[in-house]
Amino acid sequence: MSNFPFYLVAFIVVLGVLVVIHELGHYLAARYCGVKVLRFSVGFGKTIFQRKFGVDRTEWAVAAIPLGGFVKMLDEREGDVAPEEQHRAFNRQSVGKRSLIVVAGPLANFALAILLYWAIFMHGTNELLPVLGPPPADSPAAMAGVVNGERVRAVDGEAVATWDDFRWRLLQKATDRESVELEVVNEQQEVNLRRLHLAAAGEQGWEGDALARLGINFFRPKIPPIIGKVSTGGPAEAAGVLVGDEVLTINGTKIVSWFDFVRYVRDASGASLQLEIERNGQRVTVNVIPKVISEGGRQVGKVGVAVAESPEASQEVRTFVSYGFFAAGAKAMTETWDKSVFTLVMMGKMLTGEVSWKNISGPVTIADYAGQSARLGLEYYLKFMALVSISLGVLNLLPIPVLDGGHLLYHAIEVVRRRPLSERAMELGQQFGMAILFTLMAFAFFNDINRLVSG
Repeated sequence: MSNFPFYLVAFIVVLGVLVVIHELGHYLAARYCGVKVLRFSVGFGKTIFQRKFGVDRTEWAVAAIPLGGFVKMLDEREGDVAPEEQHRAFNRQSVGKRSLIVVAGPLANFALAILLYWAIFMHGTNELLPVLGPPPADSPAAMAGVVNGERVRAVDGEAVATWDDFRWRLLQKATDRESVELEVVNEQQEVNLRRLHLAAAGEQGWEGDALARLGINFFRPKIPPIIGKVSTGGPAEAAGVLVGDEVLTINGTKIVSWFDFVRYVRDASGASLQLEIERNGQRVTVNVIPKVISEGGRQVGKVGVAVAESPEASQEVRTFVSYGFFAAGAKAMTETWDKSVFTLVMMGKMLTGEVSWKNISGPVTIADYAGQSARLGLEYYLKFMALVSISLGVLNLLPIPVLDGGHLLYHAIEVVRRRPLSERAMELGQQFGMAILFTLMAFAFFNDINRLVSG
């Protein structure tokens, strides 16, 4: 509960920025096309701020519920328009101008994502290297011959420099291919090719960790099992564990690395653990009962501790990556395009039943991710904002009445018929669109509640 205010603020900031950018796209396009804007609202419900600015005395407002916004334009279908202003009404504009105004909102979201990625890539980030850990027995990675410590250089001939690049390429390939070829180099600098079959990634409707189902794990350097942080109110704090303690054994089993410690605690779930630790040159024994949570579809144990930083181990698996101005811009546009296409592909697979509807997230899950990314740092928070901005842009372009894509569909039909749809047809379309949106919202809220209940 102590995280709630922080997560809520992180969520509101993300949503607020994305809504403002989206509606600003509509607003600027309307102004460019000579359409009069009556109201620019961020949020719905009770108005908490309202002022009129500009030559047209546009009403700028902020409402209490920040789950969207709208730009209201002069339109003869929504009220009387003075004869001298009829040329500035939205409905009097050409199909081309109306379509530009409609599509400008989603395009603004894509533009924001590009700018965010561009800034991140130019600034540079500390990234994990694509070094593979030991795969579980009988997993696709094990069958492909993957060996602990191998570094991936390319996926189907496409070079990868970081773990994120590698992970993203695998997910993309898994949507439409049966297998990929990994080019890897081992610690002896020997180059090998591994044929990895991808069918397991899409099992269970793509729920949980697709890479884990493939047996793809990140390399685990031998980091000493020294406690670097103890969470307030967690099982470890209750047991008397302190920062700086080094775990020697758990229930008599020798612990030689942080990975050993994490694996033992996760597998123990709620069973009591006897930890022998070294503290200030002395050996101390404490008993800890891990908290059981649901993660990736299975129950695991957590004790509320984090590892102490190990610069030597970090240098083994991390690298600083940055790009020049033009290279960063090109990569930002590619990143935005790839993620937009991937989002559409996954939406299509939901309709065919290949992807579970449980993957739809509502505001609670998004707020949780917003808070988590904000805690990790500005870079992660901006990446999260860019990803949600892309999702918002893609969602709004779907040909569903009430969304921007629905209006574009109306305009396309108008071009073919050489006349607009009747008001009755559009009214029925709006009702159909609202029914689809409410269904999606119901799924999203159900999934949020289910995640909260199951942990």
